[in-house]
Amino acid sequence: MSKAVLVMDNYELLKDKEILDTEQKKEYLKEYGRVVRQMERSELIIKEMRLNRMMPVVVNDGMPHAHNNTDLSSYAAMLDKEERRYLKYRYRRIKKCKEIRDKIEQLTSEDEKDVLIYRYIKLMKWEDICVKLEHSWQHIHRIHAKALRNFKM
Repeated sequence: MSKAVLVMDNYELLKDKEILDTEQKKEYLKEYGRVVRQMERSELIIKEMRLNRMMPVVVNDGMPHAHNNTDLSSYAAMLDKEERRYLKYRYRRIKKCKEIRDKIEQLTSEDEKDVLIYRYIKLMKWEDICVKLEHSWQHIHRIHAKALRNFKM
């Protein structure tokens, strides 16, 4: 095999590794948005459970119904268990969010920090980031690519 072929093969391997590395960094940064959505869903579930406890379903069909509000202790225990589980997961999620923010803050370029924060923390669209930072779409993507190269996981 010639030297030129080996150099090309090595170049292709390095390029593939760089692409894979960049995709892994994007997925890591996207975790922030997923974690925030998970926390919001958990909060909604807890609120819904509390509302259902305070205001049981009323059937208004004109027929007499027996009320079975004798023992709410099992419901309270279930609600307490769900709240504890939610708080445990919430702590982990908040810790993950802090970890991602701290790693973004380690970048030296303020433009790179801004682009990553607007894109992955504030979940802004590319067009909105361009307007906010007053740069062209191409320039924002160059900053983004450079930020991902400099980002340390």
